[in-house]
Amino acid sequence: MPILALYSGILGILLIYLSNNVAGNRKKFQVGIGDGDNKDLAKAIRVHANFTEYVPIALILLAVFEINHGHEMVAHLAGISLVVGRLLHAYGLGKTIKASFGRLAGIALTWLVIIGLSGANIYFFISSSL
Repeated sequence: MPILALYSGILGILLIYLSNNVAGNRKKFQVGIGDGDNKDLAKAIRVHANFTEYVPIALILLAVFEINHGHEMVAHLAGISLVVGRLLHAYGLGKTIKASFGRLAGIALTWLVIIGLSGANIYFFISSSL
């Protein structure tokens, strides 16, 4: 699954960056558990948590799509969209807890990837069952 390898590798590096951001903020603000009512730490935690909430299912769906011999260009489009979406979301939410272009565009891209791959995988199942 070379396409999955590429995008999971990129997203794995992004996860470590986001994790390091939380750890750095914890050290900076001397907070071991929770957010200590610190808005910067709370934002970093939320960016990291949001990433970990959405990326695993998106990568599972991409893996299933690739295993089922989904079109290579569609898999790359999904992978690129997921990476761009997660970068936009992390940047947008990292800057402000209010609505922002990055936050909205990032979650929209992420949801489109999940919906698109879910639909494609359901189609693979139905077409193989007929």
